[in-house]
Amino acid sequence: METAQLIALLAFLVVAILVALVALRTGSLLRRTREAESFRGDVGDLARRVETSLGDVSAVIDRVRRRDAEADTMAASLAAARDAVDRYAEEARALTGPTIAAVHRDAMIHELERAGRALELVAYGTSMFGTGRRMERGIEAETAIKRGYLNLIHARESIAEHAKLAVEQAEQASPARRFQRRNA
Repeated sequence: METAQLIALLAFLVVAILVALVALRTGSLLRRTREAESFRGDVGDLARRVETSLGDVSAVIDRVRRRDAEADTMAASLAAARDAVDRYAEEARALTGPTIAAVHRDAMIHELERAGRALELVAYGTSMFGTGRRMERGIEAETAIKRGYLNLIHARESIAEHAKLAVEQAEQASPARRFQRRNA
């Protein structure tokens, strides 16, 4: 083999290795961008659905709390909301995204569990209206419903805040968005 052919072969190998390295790096950037953008969209969608579900049941609970409706009228709404909160928590556990946003995802899961406990407390209060003695029906039932309602409101606010922060963290972790910020 001549020296020129050997040099050409080595040059070709160097170029091939460089192209392979660039392709691997580009693939890694695309994967991280896809992961971050998918997480961002999924968290935003989940937060909207949680707000809708919990907002609707909060309105029903508030009407009962203000005595504009009877307690037994919200049993179906409470059951549906509890089921939805459980499904949302499972969905949030399944979310995969940038590690930097995992803290906020975990906080959303915690707050969804808190919302579930709040709904259980409201259900306990409504059951007290129908089965308890007179004193229990009055004070304990109303207290349970009010505490559950307030815990639900606080959980909703916290879920919205953590979802917003998770979306912001995912945007920061997205290589494509970092590139856009640098060029803007």
